[in-house]
Amino acid sequence: MIDQFKRSIHYLRLSVTDLCNLKCQYCMPEGGVDKKAHQDILRIEDYLRLVEEMTSLGVDKVRLTGGEPLVRKGIVDLVEGIAKLEGIKDLAITTNGVLLKKYAEELKNAGLTRVNVSIDTLDPDKYREITRGGNIEDVLGGIEEARRVGLLPIKLNVVLINGFNTDEVEDFIRLADEDMDVRFIELMPIGQVANWSKDKFISNEKLLEKHRDWFVMEDGEQYGPAKYYQKKDGKGRVGFINPISNHFCSTCNRVRMTADGKLKLCLHTNEEYDLKPLLEEDSDTIRKTLQEYIAKKPERHHMNDQEFQPIVRDMNRIGG
Repeated sequence: MIDQFKRSIHYLRLSVTDLCNLKCQYCMPEGGVDKKAHQDILRIEDYLRLVEEMTSLGVDKVRLTGGEPLVRKGIVDLVEGIAKLEGIKDLAITTNGVLLKKYAEELKNAGLTRVNVSIDTLDPDKYREITRGGNIEDVLGGIEEARRVGLLPIKLNVVLINGFNTDEVEDFIRLADEDMDVRFIELMPIGQVANWSKDKFISNEKLLEKHRDWFVMEDGEQYGPAKYYQKKDGKGRVGFINPISNHFCSTCNRVRMTADGKLKLCLHTNEEYDLKPLLEEDSDTIRKTLQEYIAKKPERHHMNDQEFQPIVRDMNRIGG
């Protein structure tokens, strides 16, 4: 699938639910969000049908997201179904890790390649605060189980929040080793909590400059959105994802499918295409329509434009 700017689109981020067992402050409002009706959410077989058609068009990398994907009934069956599709080279999941200890071995046996774990602090009290009630020991246990069963490399995703976790940066850097990358992600203004996020933004460029003594500072390797640097001790890599201060739109190779069957060509636009009607069509029609949609992928996001208005959907309803 090639878009109008000649980018090859071969990476699908597939949200399997808008539900979550945490309520992170930058992801959803304190009162939570209204649940989608059951009939509005795609069935496991619907996901498999659409993913199969996308793989026939060149998608070879799939990441399952949410909400929290491990609360979705049938998640192991979905992993197994996608893993069996011809052409899939990389099948991963992004999780908050709360249920990872329970599911890691099943997911590995079903064909999951690796796992990303979202964890924004190592302090139990601060973790409880930012997640509105989460227990960090559940997450740490899940990480160790993922390591044990071989869901490697593990990537720890740390959303950088000014005044909250900037004092823990070096603690996170120390965790990086041969089996685990640590990635710092700039806070993005999305959905109903956009204003909260704007007030707590800090640029990864400032972070890198402040802690540069930890890294070999030649140009970092580029893997998708993350720019990686090797630790000076040679034990692990640290990545920086800068969607605002230094966006990577020119090399964006991904699209997103929401749990209610909407295709999003860019995370930071309200434009969506409803894929549910395509489930009634034959494969040729589905593929042709998907190609037409993909061709419309915008050149870049506009978060740095003065008149930019944050998108309506909350992060848990997109799949980050």
